[in-house]
Formats: sequence, structure tokens, C-alpha cells
Amino acid sequence: MPLGPVTEDDLDRVTGKLFLTDRSGLSAFWVLLTLAAVIASAGVVADSTATVIGAMIVAPLMTPILGTALALVLADRRMVLLSVALVLGGAVVVVVIGFLSGLLSPVPEVAATNSQVASRVAPKVVDLVSALATGAVGAFALVRSDVSDTLPGVAIAISLVPPLAVVGLTLESGAPDQAAGALLLFVTNVAAIIATGTAVLLGYRVRAGAVAAGRPVGRFRPATVIVVGALLVAVAVPLGVGSYQTFQGQRVIAAAQPAVAQWAGARSWQVVDLTWSQGVLQVVAAGPPPAADAAALRSALDGAGLADVPVRLQEVLGGTRELPATAP
Repeated sequence: MPLGPVTEDDLDRVTGKLFLTDRSGLSAFWVLLTLAAVIASAGVVADSTATVIGAMIVAPLMTPILGTALALVLADRRMVLLSVALVLGGAVVVVVIGFLSGLLSPVPEVAATNSQVASRVAPKVVDLVSALATGAVGAFALVRSDVSDTLPGVAIAISLVPPLAVVGLTLESGAPDQAAGALLLFVTNVAAIIATGTAVLLGYRVRAGAVAAGRPVGRFRPATVIVVGALLVAVAVPLGVGSYQTFQGQRVIAAAQPAVAQWAGARSWQVVDLTWSQGVLQVVAAGPPPAADAAALRSALDGAGLADVPVRLQEVLGGTRELPATAP
């Protein structure tokens, strides 16, 4: 059963929020976006979840993305182009700020050393599902003024500026494959917001409300739905591949764990970390000299059915020594 059409007041409120056409709205957008990009980049460099969440709340990128959905529903070509231009221009600004922030960082900001980067460079299908739901909530909260107080939660749930900051940081760090993963996460979120935003606005019969208010409404073409659906499919394919690779990594780690633990225990060593990254099983082990027997580790993994899995062994040699104070 379709929802009732929005009122003229609702339409004025929604278009006023989503269509950034006046100088005041545009200046606020660029100032907030720049500050959000700086906060997000600093949060990623500091590996601070709280700081990154702060950037999510400040970031205004959700506005032109939902504005694109509204313009598609109203078949307003001018506003579609303007909203898309704001999204693309804003994305470039955030990536550049992320890149410049990377120049100030003393170490490369990559997934191996930074959890904020690691959480955004390997998106999976579940990220698309989450983004679809978040986009629906965002559109619903805009149409329904009585639930608009949920928008800060929507801003936190959807990741827009942080992935773009990660794109810039990883590009500066010489990790283009990780930058591509973070960019895929951003594109996934944008596609999901536009898709579910369009569906919610159509469900609320925004077009009928605009016609009743005497506003010009263009012809809504089936091609619009096809293009939005194709965009979702285009991002779902690499996300599916990423999900499969994650599953494979979990399978490899589960099979390798007993063999690696037995290998380390036989030599009085300890397994510090066991991870799967970029198709390589990474083993970090610590213990006293002599160096770990890499050939024995390879043999143990072969015996566990992982002969086709490449391994990277990182050794931490040495024990514990007391250094008493020399000054009274």
C-alpha cells in the first residue's frame, strides 16, 4: 500500500535541505566538508575511532547524495547535475586533504599498521547491505520531520568522508590497491544511498506532492531505475569477490592455526599474530635465539593441506632483560 504524498510544507523543507543552490548553503557545505576531511584524516593517522566518528557527524556529503535521489525522483536534470557535481567535487577535495595529511605523517598509513585503514580497504557485501538500510533511514528521516533527530545516527552509520581520507592517505603511502578498496567502499555507500533514497521518496509519492503544489516535475523514465540498479550491480560484483576472499582467508587461518601453534611450541616460541592479507598468510612469531626454523613451518603448513598458500614469516628474536636504574 503506497504511502500518502508529502505536503507542500514537507516538500519545501526537504528541497531546502537537499538542494544546495544558494551561496549560503554552498559555502556551509564546503567549509564543513573541508573541516570534516581534516578531522577524518587526523583521526585515521592517529588511529582514533572517536575522532573519525566526529568527522562522520560533521561531514555534509549525505546532503548532495540524497539530493541526487530527490532530483532523480523529480526528474530535475539541472539538480541532478548540480548534486552529482557536488558529490564528485567534494570527494576530490577530501582525497586531496587526505593525501596532504599523509605527507605530514612520519610513517606510511597502510592497513598493516593502522586499524582505521584496515577496516576500510576491503569492503564486503555486508557493507552494501548496511549502506542500503542506512540510506533508507536517511531518506525516511528527511521526509518525516518527526523522526529527523535520527540523522546524527545516520551520519555515524554511513561512512562517506573517512574512506575518501583513506584513499588519499594510502595513495600517498604507495598503496594504490588499498586506495582502490577504500574508494570502492565510498562508491558502494553512494550507490546504496541513491538507490534506497529514490525508493523511499517514490514510496512517499514526492512526485505527486510536487504536482499538487504546482511545482514543475519532469517525466520519470524507467531508464532511471535501470541506471540506479546497474550501479548497485556494478558495486556488488567486486564486493562479492571481496567477501569470498575474506571467507577464504578465514578458512586458511582456521586450518593453519593448529599447525603454526605446534611448530612454535616445539621451539619455545610464541605466535604473536596470524593474519590473512592480499592472498598471503602472515605469521608473526617471537622467541629466543636461534632464528625460527622457516623450513619446518613450511612443512607443518604443507601437512595441514596448505601447500598452495604463500606464507610470510616475521620473526621477533630475543628474550627479556632487566636494566636496573643507574641513578639514585
